[in-house]
Amino acid sequence: MRWPMCETESCPAIRLGTQGWNYPAWIGPFYPAHTRAVDFLRTYAKAFEVVEIDSTFYAIPPVRTVRGWASRVPEHFVFSCKLPQAITHERRFRDSRGLLDEFADRMRELGPRLGPILIQCAPDFLPAQGKPFAEWLAALPRDLRFAVEFRHPSWVRRRVLSLLQEHGVALALSDGRWIPREWLLALCAHPTADFAYLRWMGPDRAITDYSQLQVDRSAELDAWARMMPVLQGQVREIFGFVNNHFAGHAPASVRLLQTRLGLPTVDPARLGDQASLF
Repeated sequence: MRWPMCETESCPAIRLGTQGWNYPAWIGPFYPAHTRAVDFLRTYAKAFEVVEIDSTFYAIPPVRTVRGWASRVPEHFVFSCKLPQAITHERRFRDSRGLLDEFADRMRELGPRLGPILIQCAPDFLPAQGKPFAEWLAALPRDLRFAVEFRHPSWVRRRVLSLLQEHGVALALSDGRWIPREWLLALCAHPTADFAYLRWMGPDRAITDYSQLQVDRSAELDAWARMMPVLQGQVREIFGFVNNHFAGHAPASVRLLQTRLGLPTVDPARLGDQASLF
């Protein structure tokens, strides 16, 4: 079923993609047969216009790597990058201004292709540890966009939402095992930034085969599709990323959501039809 969406010229852009692109299991069901790993990103960008990079969570990439990403995609393509865990998990936002500045400078290498930066907090990071986090938010560079993902429900409180709104940081709405979906759907009406950041994670890591859909997530996708018009009325841009663990094969899940929202989809069978133009 398709839900009615905003259809005026001023409608917020809805950019949907996956969390990562480097999955050999996608060869066949998504990437054309015999696609080389070096061509994964170039091929991915023919189907989707945004992707979330997970590797930046583990280390700040070299300049040549970041420039290589940008060179493989068209101008309208957008990368969202995870903040390094050295800041979020190891230092818990303390004494990390230098790392933040280094990471921000590196990501600026993407130029106009840089989207929001995701601040993924640890599951055991609690509001009692919030003072250094609040101070850290105040030091964020204003030329970049940030979204924060809390993995403990105690963060969902009015005072925290006000803090995020004060700094223009989006609360990432992540459909996973941490915060009840009902809360997340209700929060669509109360964004904390002029853009929204959505993530579909799945309840666990039980899925290990990423080549096909294995779980029916129709009810979850229907619930989010119903709330998308509400979110559209609150923000200028919407970013959404699906994980393989959500249903088994992230590209197919994205297409299902695009169909519900009346957005154009790209049949994987067409990805090998024409040579890349970039």
